[in-house]
Amino acid sequence: MKKLSPDRKRLLNNCITYGIVIAAFVILQVCNAGGLLSPSIQGQLVPICAYVVMAIALNLVVGISGELSLGHAGFMSVGAFSGVVAALSLQNSIPNDGLRLAIAMVVGAVLAGVAGVIVGVPVLRLRGDYLAIVTLAFGEIIRNIFNVLYVGVDENGLHFSLQNEMALNLAEGGKSILKGPMGFTTNVKLATFTAGFILVLITLTIALNLINSRSGRAIMALRDNRIAAESVGIGATKYKLMAFVTSAVLAGAAGVLYAMNYSSMAPKKFDFNTSILILVFVVLGGIGNIRGSIIAAAFLTYLPELLRNFNLDEYRMLVYAIVLILVMLVTNNPMLKSVFTFAGRKARKEEAQKGGAVQ
Repeated sequence: MKKLSPDRKRLLNNCITYGIVIAAFVILQVCNAGGLLSPSIQGQLVPICAYVVMAIALNLVVGISGELSLGHAGFMSVGAFSGVVAALSLQNSIPNDGLRLAIAMVVGAVLAGVAGVIVGVPVLRLRGDYLAIVTLAFGEIIRNIFNVLYVGVDENGLHFSLQNEMALNLAEGGKSILKGPMGFTTNVKLATFTAGFILVLITLTIALNLINSRSGRAIMALRDNRIAAESVGIGATKYKLMAFVTSAVLAGAAGVLYAMNYSSMAPKKFDFNTSILILVFVVLGGIGNIRGSIIAAAFLTYLPELLRNFNLDEYRMLVYAIVLILVMLVTNNPMLKSVFTFAGRKARKEEAQKGGAVQ
């Protein structure tokens, strides 16, 4: 049997990844149209899409770039709250919900990208634990800023305050959008499963094209051996910043999608635990494995609701933690790895023998 070239193998893997996402979307849409999805599953479709995008985004930093970031919930919150402000500010001038959601995503992604540049330029000079600590601090700083930020809109435009809602001095007919620790409470839910599916496809396209590009190879070369890569002229700061900012932009868009699925949300939602949850998606799916991140994010997002359906509500988080431990033990078991490796080698050998017999 003719061996596939690396380019064809890469193309085949990418097509399989796209195929899994498209097939899942079609199946869920058909089941939803037939009334086969429970309300709990329907309510989790948009969050699953948002977390899938977040897992892919973080994998660009952790898996492809090889840096540990613990502050991606901060980028998600920047996108979420800026997107909500944009959507509610344009509510009267742009009545079309889909167009307003698209504009909000662009605004959230751009501002999150700006935050990524501001953080990435000084932070990416650090390595290892130091980088993780600084990104963790960034996430907490962003959350505390939103805890004291008040934003309103009236006929004169946007108003900002760090004191209280009264300090916005809104004209008659104006409305307050962000209310400090309360976050937003008057959001019009614009997010849909279709919009989430489109965002996942866009994220996949950006991530896979970056990974398979010349820049992606440079990023992975820096990950594998920084000294050797720099010795042949690859700029560490430039390429690592490229991966970091791209990841921040995607996280911002995911934050808008997530926030637009709820009528209210507080800044405490985007705390350290959210960053760790996204990191768990990446580690469980396989560091550097985009397809694994998609599957892990979808499975772990719905798992708590699934356990609740089995009347395990009181022990939901305990069972959730046990499942995580078991999965990590299984995926890192050398014996199971050797079994799968042996089975794969045996199948390839049999296939090659059949090919030789046919010839």
